[in-house]
Amino acid sequence: MSTPRTVALAAGLAVLAGGLALLAGCGSPQEPTPSANPSGTPVAETNAMPTNDPTNADRDPKSMTDEEWKKRLTPEQYRVLREKGTERAFTGAYDRTTDPGTYRCAGCGTVLFESDAKFDSGCGWPAFTAPSDGKAVEEHRDTSWGMVRTEVLCRKCGGHLGHVFDDGPGPTGLRYCINSASLDFEKKGAATKPPAKK
Repeated sequence: MSTPRTVALAAGLAVLAGGLALLAGCGSPQEPTPSANPSGTPVAETNAMPTNDPTNADRDPKSMTDEEWKKRLTPEQYRVLREKGTERAFTGAYDRTTDPGTYRCAGCGTVLFESDAKFDSGCGWPAFTAPSDGKAVEEHRDTSWGMVRTEVLCRKCGGHLGHVFDDGPGPTGLRYCINSASLDFEKKGAATKPPAKK
């Protein structure tokens, strides 16, 4: 017989399990192992992001200070890009965007993904099968939260974008699960411009 206490305990465990599934990338059944990541690119072990900042568009973003980044980004963008945060599932501006266009790094303006590589994974974050240019992103082994995942970063500024998993559709079989806060969307036909100072 269920008592109120056992029902409350079961509900609490269900909420905890659901939260861990979201942190793991929508319950991805296969997490990358230390020796193999989903995209097959070399993976480096890192525990912290470089402390950089991009205020001047002509300046190397990796030489920027935290104060410069804070002036350039919104608080949510700073938390995601510079502190490796994650926006809540289904809350990001680009999760359901289907317009044709280009997704750029919100920190430095680098082209990261094209809309033709975007798909609805149902996980609550924008998902892509591949970056627009494999050299635009870099991947690092991420062992935070008691899991082994492959973190995706902007190669130019070092900003945290999200994670990549090997449960995506063909032909790559990859799912780049990216935070909307780390992206700026340029609708097809719109003029190219550097990221605006926030």
